Amino acid sequence: MLLRDATLVDAAGVRVGDVRIDGDRIAGTGSLSARGDENVVDLAGKAVLPGLVDAHVHFSLSGERSVEEVVGMSDAELALVEARNARRTLAAGVTGVRTMGAAGVGVHVRDRIAAGDIQGPRTVANCRSITATGGHGHHLGREITGPRDARRAVREQAKRGAEFVKFMVTGGVTTPGSDPNALALTEGEVEALVDEAARRGLHTATHAHGAAGVKTAVAAGVDTVEHGTLLDDEALDLLVREDVTLVPTLSAPHHIVRNLEAATAEDRTKTEAVYERHLESFRRAVEAGVRIAGGTDAGTPFNMHGGNAAEVRFMADNGMTPLAAITAMTETAADTVGLADQGTLEPGTDADLLVVDGDPTENLTLLNDPAVVLKGGEAVAGGDPATKRTVADARAAD
Repeated sequence: MLLRDATLVDAAGVRVGDVRIDGDRIAGTGSLSARGDENVVDLAGKAVLPGLVDAHVHFSLSGERSVEEVVGMSDAELALVEARNARRTLAAGVTGVRTMGAAGVGVHVRDRIAAGDIQGPRTVANCRSITATGGHGHHLGREITGPRDARRAVREQAKRGAEFVKFMVTGGVTTPGSDPNALALTEGEVEALVDEAARRGLHTATHAHGAAGVKTAVAAGVDTVEHGTLLDDEALDLLVREDVTLVPTLSAPHHIVRNLEAATAEDRTKTEAVYERHLESFRRAVEAGVRIAGGTDAGTPFNMHGGNAAEVRFMADNGMTPLAAITAMTETAADTVGLADQGTLEPGTDADLLVVDGDPTENLTLLNDPAVVLKGGEAVAGGDPATKRTVADARAAD
């Protein structure tokens, strides 16, 4: 199948050209001639770009006011919730995710997506996030005390099929009694977590709001910092020097701030205290040259699955160019989470694509409602039935 005369948008820039799909892969891009009986879809006036990759989602959460509403769910209920949220995420044009686990069911949902049993994005998953006793996310996480227990926790996650380890180096906004600025784990615990994960071939992601937590985790060798809400000059310098990726999750506080009347009193107080500082930290990180990967924290309060594309606009509104923001949530995010064949229009990579009505670098809101979402070259969703049907028919006829 040949997608013809589209505006192509990826890290390489914006240009007009064609995309050839052969099987489930991109076979070529540029100015291409149709093969003998190849089916051609005219996409003049539309843009083709890689499917979005969200480096930080919570399929186990669904935008509830409080995580307390989820704690009592059985594993079977959580698995059904995760399957539903995975389907919504794919339909919104997100073809790859890194999902932060809860109760250990995420790896099973990942496997069922890969097997084709349920619809969802290509998924990198862990089991339980690791936290201090009573720390942020303890409701659904793995609590630890001491470096030996930290290593044991990593080994448990690896045994159950985790592809990365997430740990909470600071407190958080949505856990009652937890201080986002406070260091929650000891240096010894953090070093043990990162070292043990590396021994198992797993990358590490740390939830970190306060600068002290960021610096502790980066010094230990963490791969990604999630949130980075209260960065100082030293933390920014360290992120750049050690080439650690920041996943800013600007969507998370945005949705709480816009739903303050419905938020819990504690969430409201904490978010109001850090929201502007979060945006300022992000702007400073962009100016400093910190590597940025897009991630939404989807599932946190009022932060619904399916609204992921808004993160691109939030990044562009706070210091990134539109193309840089798109790249952050395509190629950079894919590379960061380990989805090697995602996030690009390069030949040989997965034919996971979005078709949108116009150039998204001129209007990022176009990403909110893609005309067609393709996964493995198949039209799996889209807001424009005619375009989706045309692509699907051409694909079927190939």
